[in-house]
Amino acid sequence: MQDTLVGSYLLLLKVTDVSKIKIGKLGELSIKPGFYVYSGSAFGPGGVSARVGRHLRRVKKLRWHIDYLRQRVENACAFIQPNSRSECTYASELIISGGEVAMKGFGSSDCRCKSHLIYFTNLAPIKRFVSDHKMTEFHI
Repeated sequence: MQDTLVGSYLLLLKVTDVSKIKIGKLGELSIKPGFYVYSGSAFGPGGVSARVGRHLRRVKKLRWHIDYLRQRVENACAFIQPNSRSECTYASELIISGGEVAMKGFGSSDCRCKSHLIYFTNLAPIKRFVSDHKMTEFHI
């Protein structure tokens, strides 16, 4: 029997159009062209494979904040850090590395972070972050 892979992940979303989307009870998010990084973790049943696999699917029952955004964005990939519970640290570090809070409270209703959704105008700082943290690209 294979162990379930658990840990932290980054979901990278590329947006090419300007639009607005309602994010559950959180309110309306104005999305603009660029790159959005969502920081999360998966330690429950199915682990990273189940959680990130769900996030990568566009059609699903809307449960988490990221589900609302994901249904409107076609381009997505994920990077993982096994056995790490670092989603809050990653969100803070992404802001320090040049990202901006995309929407206050997004994905962070169970912690004290400003947001777990960080916006970048270009991909370079995200690539550097993933490389510096030795994260692995996730494939289903």
